[in-house]
Amino acid sequence: MEKYYDILSDCTLCPRNCHADRRSGIHGYCGMDGTIRAARAALHMWEEPCISGKKGSGAVFFTGCGLRCCYCQNREIAIGDSGKEISVSRLSRIFLELEQKGAANINLVTGTHYVPQIVHALEMAKTDGLSIPVVYNSSGYEKKETVHMLDGLIDVYLPDLKYLDENLAQSFSHAPDYPVIAKQAIKEMVRQTGECIFGEDGYIKKGTIVRHLILPGHTRNSIQVLDYLHKTYGNTIYISIMNQYTPVWHQEKYPELNRRVTGREYEKVLNAALEIGIENGFFQEGETSKESFIPAFDYEGI
Repeated sequence: MEKYYDILSDCTLCPRNCHADRRSGIHGYCGMDGTIRAARAALHMWEEPCISGKKGSGAVFFTGCGLRCCYCQNREIAIGDSGKEISVSRLSRIFLELEQKGAANINLVTGTHYVPQIVHALEMAKTDGLSIPVVYNSSGYEKKETVHMLDGLIDVYLPDLKYLDENLAQSFSHAPDYPVIAKQAIKEMVRQTGECIFGEDGYIKKGTIVRHLILPGHTRNSIQVLDYLHKTYGNTIYISIMNQYTPVWHQEKYPELNRRVTGREYEKVLNAALEIGIENGFFQEGETSKESFIPAFDYEGI
């Protein structure tokens, strides 16, 4: 365990490799030092049906992010200072409290920069009786070595595959290496989980679901992503095609991001998914691109 904590002294947990001494209080690219900060721990109803269902997913929203996309819907906690400091033992208890509240699973949202602490907290919680699946909810911008640290503790991986176009990755996330890095990370995630397994109640017990958020004006990138995922993994994974992009603030440099995805754009991507042959997947219906779908980061459950 201590070897994992040592990484925080010269942090290379995420692909930014910023080498910050976070154990000494220096903030890394993620914006965080070595102390866990979280903004919400509550039943979350807005994930895929096999994750949230009617019970709700026990989502823990961590503060900070190593990717920091310019259009982030959770900017308040990804880039801002929102979040309450908690200990590893408190995080472990939060997991158990969410299970007691009836959560279908534990949902770790953007926890890359806290992986050593998460590993420790999960081991503690499992020793104390945690029995529901654990979901790792990620931007996809993960080092495969960091993902490997979670082997045996994560039941379900829920990564994004945002871009296969390195120019878009650079423009919107300052991460031209995103396509290569995310591909490697997802490969490791699928290696750990294998094919998706569901319980009789419809909830996922094990597997990898890859999300893709369609960006306005960039359906070509979306179709490339879906084609890659299907050709690489076939029906081993599930693919979630999302139209919930919400322009939460004005973009001067990228004016195409100042609107929602149109019905025509979403239909184009869904039709392409059918032509590609995707069978295991999710798509969104109704008015999902609303700010009301962004949770309140009010420290509930923390």
